[in-house]
Amino acid sequence: MYVAPSLLSADFGRLNDEIAAVCEAGADLLHLDIMDGHFVPNLTFGAPVMNAIKKAAKVPLDIHLMVENVDFFVDYFLDFKPKFLSFHIERATHPLRLIEHIRKAGVSPAVVLNPHTSLSTLEYILSEIDMVLLMSVNPGFGGQSFISSSLAKIAALRAMIDESGAKCLIEVDGGVSGQNIAELDIAGVDIAVAGSFVFGSNDYAAAIKALKV
Repeated sequence: MYVAPSLLSADFGRLNDEIAAVCEAGADLLHLDIMDGHFVPNLTFGAPVMNAIKKAAKVPLDIHLMVENVDFFVDYFLDFKPKFLSFHIERATHPLRLIEHIRKAGVSPAVVLNPHTSLSTLEYILSEIDMVLLMSVNPGFGGQSFISSSLAKIAALRAMIDESGAKCLIEVDGGVSGQNIAELDIAGVDIAVAGSFVFGSNDYAAAIKALKV
């Protein structure tokens, strides 16, 4: 299991120290939720903060766009050269075009599904992407409880990927903790995004280790 601490739950007054701490504690990726105040009722990181994050991070960036104007924000955040750039399938008018554009920039394309969104939306793009991010909470705020029905959805996606022969990874974000990580692993998760479980702990290394089942 790869672990991607979500910076949304960090102490923003000590951002540089928080980034250094989770990188040293064993994080595989640094997860960044980009919110525009429209698709979700929150705002997060703009260019000045992103430049500081990019400079401080010692692990690859995993950028999750929670935005309305997907095409604009994809172009905007490709400049930061993340490992993964994820956009919501619910807001993409031409997902295949976006996927190709992201890949041509040397970044791994990924799509995100909200808890209510059917896996059928992936039917014609699964072989073209490197990762699917399943939201196991309704996006917009950290610290929410895991939606239990997400386990069945994860397992169904794993079966869908295996049957199709696609090579994409499964990432899950929302309510991930040491209490449910074993179930997530069994269901087929490859990357666990964890915010409050990591940044809310007194020992980041121990929290990340608990997720690496």
